[in-house]
Amino acid sequence: MYGAILERASEGRGLGREDIETLLTMNDPGDLNKLFETAYNVKKEHFGDKVFTYGFVYFSTFCRNNCSFCYYRRGNGIDRYRKSAEEVVALSGDLQDSGVNLVDLTMGEDPKMHADGHARLIDIIKKVDSAVSIPIMLSPGAVSESAFPLFREAGADWYACYQETHNRRLFSEMRLEQDYDHRSDQRAWAKKNGMLTEDGIMVGIGETRTDVADSIIQMGRQGCEQVRVMTFVPQQGTPMSESLRKGREDELKVMAVMRLAHPRRLIPASLDVEGIEGLIPRIRAGANIVTSIVPPHMHLAGVAQKELDIDSGLRSIDHVTDVLEKEGCRMGSNTEYEGLLRKMGKEGAA
Repeated sequence: MYGAILERASEGRGLGREDIETLLTMNDPGDLNKLFETAYNVKKEHFGDKVFTYGFVYFSTFCRNNCSFCYYRRGNGIDRYRKSAEEVVALSGDLQDSGVNLVDLTMGEDPKMHADGHARLIDIIKKVDSAVSIPIMLSPGAVSESAFPLFREAGADWYACYQETHNRRLFSEMRLEQDYDHRSDQRAWAKKNGMLTEDGIMVGIGETRTDVADSIIQMGRQGCEQVRVMTFVPQQGTPMSESLRKGREDELKVMAVMRLAHPRRLIPASLDVEGIEGLIPRIRAGANIVTSIVPPHMHLAGVAQKELDIDSGLRSIDHVTDVLEKEGCRMGSNTEYEGLLRKMGKEGAA
């Protein structure tokens, strides 16, 4: 049953909904190993042994939202920070110097950053764009359509906005008081203004196999150049703090099926869930981007795990490079990465 589907996927003949749902039923270790092997080979066919890297600057942990899963929800009485433009520029420059291919500027939906027509946020983007020569990803949450030409003009190349789930009922339970369609529109508006886009889902939040299949298909229909899956991590001070945390198995399975369904898309291996320990299993499941690289001792937080492996240096580019090279992978150059983005932009416009 699984063999025929994997063979079609390896030959580039695509996956239908029934194929995706069938692969998501896999549980036998032998079957899963074949799935991961096929996904890894498909990744190598399209991207070779190259792996690209993202430097992560979570520059404001203030947020107006009250998401039931997020540590930084507005109702959580935690210490927060907001970095100045000068600090963000310095951190971005350090990340570029370390060798990452992209700077990911991430924040909660900070009212001060979005005030006055997003003036502070746009100022940060412009200053980072002037200071670095690598692409910039922007992850500021959901905004109005009118903001996107301003973000693009300021220098943002990517827009990341995760739906978390494409089941509307489950979305309403995860992202309290938020509008499903408004959040979904973010990626369409970004693409309309010439930006590359990323969507992502969580597993371990009560989703069904059909929900996951819907998400994989929907992210493809949106034309997102980058798609991701991350395991839900229960956070202290949230309504979901007592939820059971799943292991990595479901995430790896979904990631591998995602690679087979979308062979030419970028798929991240995030260091924010399991730290460096979880990197190689995700690479072997078809990921070709390492995200959430955070330099040590810079007082920056992660999202899913705010401190995991950061100040120990295990999420630094040097350590990630060492781990990947032992796996037989090589770090993609900036020239290779930017060439890939140009190709993706042309394909998206076609």
